[in-house]
Amino acid sequence: MSETGSTALANVDRPVAASTVEDTPEFRAKGRRALGAAMFGFFVDMYDVYLPVIVLAPAIAYFTATGATTVDMAVYGALIFVASIIGRPLGSLIFGPLGDKVGRRKTTLIAAGGSAVCTGLMAMLPGYAVIGIWALVLLIALRLLDGIFLGGEYTAANPLAMEYTPRHKRGVAGSMINMGYPLALGFITVVTLLTLAAFPAGGPDSAYAVWGWRIPFVVGFIFCSSLFFYYLTSVPESEIWTKMPKNTGNPLRTLFSGSNAKSFGIAFLVGTGAWLTLNGTIGVFAGHFRALGVTDTRINTVILISAVVGAALFPVVGAAGQRYGRRQMIMAIGLACTVVAATAMGLAVANSDNVAMILFSIVAIVPGLTIWAMITAFLMELFPTNVRASGYGVAYSLPSLIPAFYAYYMVGMGTFMDYDYTPVVITAVGGVFLLVGGFAARDRRHLDLEHI
Repeated sequence: MSETGSTALANVDRPVAASTVEDTPEFRAKGRRALGAAMFGFFVDMYDVYLPVIVLAPAIAYFTATGATTVDMAVYGALIFVASIIGRPLGSLIFGPLGDKVGRRKTTLIAAGGSAVCTGLMAMLPGYAVIGIWALVLLIALRLLDGIFLGGEYTAANPLAMEYTPRHKRGVAGSMINMGYPLALGFITVVTLLTLAAFPAGGPDSAYAVWGWRIPFVVGFIFCSSLFFYYLTSVPESEIWTKMPKNTGNPLRTLFSGSNAKSFGIAFLVGTGAWLTLNGTIGVFAGHFRALGVTDTRINTVILISAVVGAALFPVVGAAGQRYGRRQMIMAIGLACTVVAATAMGLAVANSDNVAMILFSIVAIVPGLTIWAMITAFLMELFPTNVRASGYGVAYSLPSLIPAFYAYYMVGMGTFMDYDYTPVVITAVGGVFLLVGGFAARDRRHLDLEHI
C-alpha cells in the first residue's frame, strides 16, 4: 500500500481529498458501460456456476452407469460442481496477473471467448450409453476449463468497472455487479422449469436427460458469446490502470508480501465464510432435498423466490455497507447465517414432507445470498491498483476451494450425526468465518481506489 493510502486509512473518519480521476460526461459514460458489462458478466458467471447444480440434477443419470445409488449421484453431481469451483482460482492465478500487466479489457476478452467455447462444447456431449465413463470425464474436464476462463472473466471485468466508480457509490455499484448472482439463480431456475415442462425428466433415456438439459447450456453459450462481443465493441480500458506505472514487478509476488499479504488473509477468511454459506444452502439444496423426497417443482419454487428476494435486498445491503461500513455489515450477515439461516435449514429438513419447508428454506437461503452484495466493494478496497485484478480475483476464488468439497464433509459428518442435518453445520461454520473475517477487517470505504 502507498504511503498516501496508509495515512488515509489511519484517519478514515477525516475528510478525504477529492478524487483526481477526471469526472466528465465522457468518463461517466465509460463507467456506465463498464458497470453494465460487469453486471452482465457476473450474471453469466453465476448462471454457469449453477448449470450442473440445477440443470443437470434431473439428468445426472445420463452421464452415469445404470444402477448408481442416490449417494453416487450426489457425489457425481458435487464433483461436476467442484470442477468448476476449482477452475476459478486457477483462472484468477492465470488471468489476474495478466489483467494487472496487459489490461483489464484484453484479459476479459480472452476469458469470455474461452468460456463461450467450453459451454458450447458441453451442450454437445454424448452420454454414458454412447461413450461410457468418458461422458462424465469429459463433462468434468470441460467444467474445469470453463471455470478457469470464467475465473479470469470477473478477475479483470469487475476491477475495470469499480475503477470507474466514485468512492461514495462503490457500495451500491458493487452490489449491482453481484446482483447477477440471485438474478442468474432465478433465471436458470425458470429456464429449467420450462425445459422440464417441455421435456419430462425420468431415467437416462427420458427426453430431459437426453436433450432437455442441453437447452440451458446453449443459452449459456449465447450469453458468453454476447459478453465477448460487448466488451469487444463497447467497453473501454480502465483509466486508473492506464495511468499506473507498468514496470511494477510480478503481481503475485507483490500480492503475497507485506501489507497485501495481511489483506489477503482477511479476504480469505471472509471469502471462505461466503462460499461455505453458499454451498451449505444453495449448493446443497436441490440434490439434498430431492433425496429427502421433495419434488422438483417445490425445490425450484424455493430457489426462485429466494433469488427474487435476494436480488431485491442487494442494493439495500450495498447501500448499508456504504453508510455503516463493510466490516459491520459482514459481521451482521455472519451472525444471521450462524443463528438464523442454520436454524431455518434444520427446520426445513425437519419439515421436508410439508409446505412449511418452503418458508424455512427461504429464510435459510437469503442471509447467505446477501453477503455477496458486500464482496466486490470490500475486496476492491483491500488491494492497490498494481495488484487489484490479481488480489480481487485470487481473494474471490481461492477461498472457494475448501468449501467446494462440502458434499464430502457432509458424508464424513454423517458417520457421527444425522446426514440429513449436515447442511446446518456447513451454514453455521460459514457464518463464523464471516464474523471473524469482518472483525479483523478495517474500513476503507472513504478512500479513492487509485490512492489505496
